[in-house]
Amino acid sequence: MKTIRYTFWAIVGLCLILVGLANRDFVTLRAMPQAMADLLGISPDISLPLFIVIFIGVGVGLMIGFLWEWVREHRMRADARSKARELESLRREVQQLKGGAAGAKDDDDVLALLEKT
Repeated sequence: MKTIRYTFWAIVGLCLILVGLANRDFVTLRAMPQAMADLLGISPDISLPLFIVIFIGVGVGLMIGFLWEWVREHRMRADARSKARELESLRREVQQLKGGAAGAKDDDDVLALLEKT
C-alpha cells in the first residue's frame, strides 16, 4: 500500500514539475482594469511566472472548498457533540444506578445473610 501511495505522490510531483517547466513565462496580474487604474491613479499589478499563478489558484480553490465544507458540516458536528454529552450523561446515570444497587445490597444485613446461604 505504501508503494502505491509513494508512486501516486511521485506522479503528482512529476506533473507539477512539468507544469512548472512548461509555464515559466512571466504574466502580469492586475487587480482592476487598466482604465479604472488610470482614473484612480493606482495600479495594483504584479508580475509572476504563470506556474506560480496556477499553483496559487489551485491552493486558494482548495482552501475555499475546505472552508465551505467545514461551514456546511457545522450542524453535523454540533449534533455529534450534543449526542456525546447525552451519552456521557446516561453512562454516568447508569453507573450511579449500578453503584446505588450494589451499595444497598451491601448495607442490608438480611440480604447479606441470604446471599451467604
